[in-house]
Amino acid sequence: MVTLTDEFMLEMQRRMLRIRAFDERASKMVKRGHIPGTVHTSIGQEAQVVGATMALGDNDYMSGNHRSHGHPIGKGSPLGPLMAELQGKGTGVCKGKGGSLHLADFNVGSLGESGIVGSSIPIAMGAALSSQVLGRDTVALAFFGDGAANQGVLYESMNMSGTWKLPVIFLCENNQYALSTPAHTVTSGVIADRAAGFGIPGVRVEDGQDVLAVYAAVSEAVARARRGEGPTLIEVVTYRYNEHSEGLRLGTDYRPSDEREAWLKKDPIVLFREHLIANGHTAEAMDALEAEVLAEVDAAVEFSENSPWPDASVGFDDLYTDSEYAA
Repeated sequence: MVTLTDEFMLEMQRRMLRIRAFDERASKMVKRGHIPGTVHTSIGQEAQVVGATMALGDNDYMSGNHRSHGHPIGKGSPLGPLMAELQGKGTGVCKGKGGSLHLADFNVGSLGESGIVGSSIPIAMGAALSSQVLGRDTVALAFFGDGAANQGVLYESMNMSGTWKLPVIFLCENNQYALSTPAHTVTSGVIADRAAGFGIPGVRVEDGQDVLAVYAAVSEAVARARRGEGPTLIEVVTYRYNEHSEGLRLGTDYRPSDEREAWLKKDPIVLFREHLIANGHTAEAMDALEAEVLAEVDAAVEFSENSPWPDASVGFDDLYTDSEYAA
């Protein structure tokens, strides 16, 4: 296994902190009416996001799902345009047309996300196919949840990718609940074991709160894909701390309080902070890093608040065809 530098591991912590602080601020902004609609946060899942995205190269692709602010952040996307997109501003990564549920940032290989469960999986497969056809040394990674693990499109994509040896990784973010449905009540067996039916490796990361464990598993799958050996299915066991979406009131019956408390003790950011301190970094340095990230989020909000709304004249820009109403 490759030894990671201190600089790389500090960057892991920085990106996890960015996701946490960004999502915490977005949660508050929704509740105050500063962001239209709702947002789905990755609070509690940061290790899984950063471990996976930092195992990718700068030119590699990824596709997300409805819970995907963290994915472009994990791959290095600037916070300002992301926050502006959540508010629908013209300086957003999608010019204010995508919002929270439809972020994309091609600058970091983020091909987009969607609220349609499982819909981004074949997008990543298509990117992998294009890499193979064009002879490029790039891979693609599809993020999806445990709910999407039961969508047929995943199995169609794994079948095609396995047959054609496409450089793609299917990563199930198993936070154990599809909205409010416990995964064990609707999912038979272990998700990672389903890979065997397609002749591809299936890997289950039991501790998805360990950023290094996730990084190791995804790095191996990336290396395998680059060697032309085809796809891998990875299931990462993690947990979301907040509700399915901000402002949603489903009660607490579906998630036992002692379960959530147990997972709160496995906060990935706290655990990795302790790991870094145990390996020579000071608590003061960690505090300074956290303050630095909070300042970045403040700057992102200021950038967004000071950005203009998109003009109505651009409403039909970026379409596949010209609209008769565009004039």
